[in-house]
Amino acid sequence: MKALRYGRPAALLAAGALVLTACGTDNATGTNPDPAGNSASAGASVTGTLTGAGASSQQAAMTAWKAGFEEMYPEAQVQYSPDGSGAGREAFLSEGVQFAGSDSYLDDKEYAASKEICGPEGALNIPAYVSPIAVAFNLPGIDSLKLDANTIASIFNGDIKKWNDKAIASQNPDVDLPDLPITVVHRSDDSGTTENFVDYLSVAAPQAWPYEVSGNWPSDIVAESAQGTSGVVATTSSTKGAITYSDASAVGDLGKAKVKVGEEYVELNAEAASKAVEAATPVEGRSDQDMSLDLKRDTTESGAYPIVLVSYHIYCSEYENQQTADLVKAFGSYAISEKGQQDAAKSAGNAPISDNLRQQAQKAIDSISATS
Repeated sequence: MKALRYGRPAALLAAGALVLTACGTDNATGTNPDPAGNSASAGASVTGTLTGAGASSQQAAMTAWKAGFEEMYPEAQVQYSPDGSGAGREAFLSEGVQFAGSDSYLDDKEYAASKEICGPEGALNIPAYVSPIAVAFNLPGIDSLKLDANTIASIFNGDIKKWNDKAIASQNPDVDLPDLPITVVHRSDDSGTTENFVDYLSVAAPQAWPYEVSGNWPSDIVAESAQGTSGVVATTSSTKGAITYSDASAVGDLGKAKVKVGEEYVELNAEAASKAVEAATPVEGRSDQDMSLDLKRDTTESGAYPIVLVSYHIYCSEYENQQTADLVKAFGSYAISEKGQQDAAKSAGNAPISDNLRQQAQKAIDSISATS
């Protein structure tokens, strides 16, 4: 395994992005108990700076995790640059950061590449954040609409061009829909949120959305673009008639769609998102400790909201030295602990991971080792 170095990708942490830092103290920390009551960091002196980059959807949660972690471990600090999931994975695989935040797990090619820097078991994709993706719109006086998958896909592919189109009106007979053009707003960066959203469209409405599932928006669909979660929300908020997709915690006062699942329309909330995640299955071909999940986008389970993302923390299964391994394990354990999940939920409004996922995640984090 190669040593993590801090070259070009690490510059992402210092320029043009939010960098989460804090000052520590000059005193030794001694020992700190693991926040989840496990042995991942018990008896270890947790010191140093943990560097990460990735999903902008994690920004609010990461702020809470950073504060809570640094309160527990005063000699440790966390730096995280919310440059997008793709940028985070690239920085991690280029050894510019020690972990990545990503709204999609490493694909097969990325996972194979991770074995070059993380040892024979490769990287670990650990669920740390669950959130519904909102279909959010700017229609003054309208805060909710009912939409099925085909209608959502037809709006985003440009086939439905006005808000009073019969496909929308027929599902919302009691809503006074305006004769207003629809402006689609999408992410300009390589985004895990995009990948999760188009994955839903491709599975739930394959006839209306025949495009490849990717973190990049289809180039032949004419629409407005903006950088990051904050960018698409800001553009939609300032554009009457606009619609976008975004981590639900970030949409503010924008209207939100209820999505048709089976015979009912499901409102996005933490419980509905958790139901969708519980129906997921493990990705094949990964290490025993990896927790990459395939989500069932066409679920008909009552009360499940299928446009959901699982945002991961991506760690190496091996680090070059024990200090880094202890730092990673302590942070990872805190983030998935009940306290860490509650802290994040208060800040970001995400759905905490289930007890079952937490137990699996802790086992995976406990398996992280050092080569020296």
